[in-house]
Amino acid sequence: MAKFFPIGQVMGFLFSLVLTVIAMLVYFTDMSFTTGMIVLLVTAFIQATLQFAVFMHAGETEDRWSIYSNIVYGIGLVVMTVLGTLLILLWDM
Repeated sequence: MAKFFPIGQVMGFLFSLVLTVIAMLVYFTDMSFTTGMIVLLVTAFIQATLQFAVFMHAGETEDRWSIYSNIVYGIGLVVMTVLGTLLILLWDM
C-alpha cells in the first residue's frame, strides 16, 4: 500500500504551504520594501519551479528536456514582452 501513496506530492504540497507562510510574513512583519520584494520574488520563483516539477509532472516523462526547454522559451517570451512594453509605453524609447 505504501507504493500507492503519493509522498512526492504531499511533500511538495507541504513545501508550498511553507513558502506561502514565508511570503505572508512579508506582510505581517515590518520589513523594508527592498527586503520584502526580494523575499517575495525568491519564494515566488521557488514555488513556480516546484509547481512545474511536482504537480505538473514535468520531470517524470522521457522527453522532460523538451518540456523544460519549452518552459524556458515561454519565460523568455514573457520577459521580452514585458520589457518591450515598458520600453515603449513608460520609458518612451
